Amino acid sequence: MVKDVAGAGRIVPHALRPIPHCLQSMSMPSVVSRQWTAAEVRELPDEPGKRFECVDGELLVSPSPRLSHQWALGALFEALSAYCRTHGLGAVGMAPSDFELDRYTLVQPDLFIIPLVGGRRPVTLDEVGPPLLFVEVLSPSTARADRVLKRERYQRHGVTYWIVDVDARLVERWTPDADRPEIVSGTLTWDVAGTPVPCTIDLDALFAEALGER
Repeated sequence: MVKDVAGAGRIVPHALRPIPHCLQSMSMPSVVSRQWTAAEVRELPDEPGKRFECVDGELLVSPSPRLSHQWALGALFEALSAYCRTHGLGAVGMAPSDFELDRYTLVQPDLFIIPLVGGRRPVTLDEVGPPLLFVEVLSPSTARADRVLKRERYQRHGVTYWIVDVDARLVERWTPDADRPEIVSGTLTWDVAGTPVPCTIDLDALFAEALGER
């Protein structure tokens, strides 16, 4: 089990899994009145187009995202990947991949960055270190989970967290000890200790591309 806060996040290649038929009528993300474990969520049968997570025992079921969500995520992935490669900083990945933060928390951030190991990307679970960054791109069905449940849990785990709101054209940037987010529009920066220059992302261009305006 991964230790809380100071421990490494656990990442596992993971196919999308569905919830049993008796729970399919729940709204998205869905909540049931019982405490789920990470192991139980992993055992749910597969169903395309749904993501299954649990946060502090609360089960979350999310539908497939909108295309604008995917375009924004892809643009962020390209920008962050280029920066990380240039500075040998970390490995950038996207969902679906599991991070087990504790027995009752299994999440699949839309995008994540984890440290390199000896100058290369981790290839086994034991090599995965504490995440450097988690990113979630808001969808109408995931706003509560992303802004409240996941945000609180990610902060407790000590991870810098970005919430990308495509419709509002902004990013809510949370640090582990923040009481409120920094609202960023125009230019988003990621400044990592030990790198000569920060990563800069033109949000106006990113959102215009995501929304099909260019």
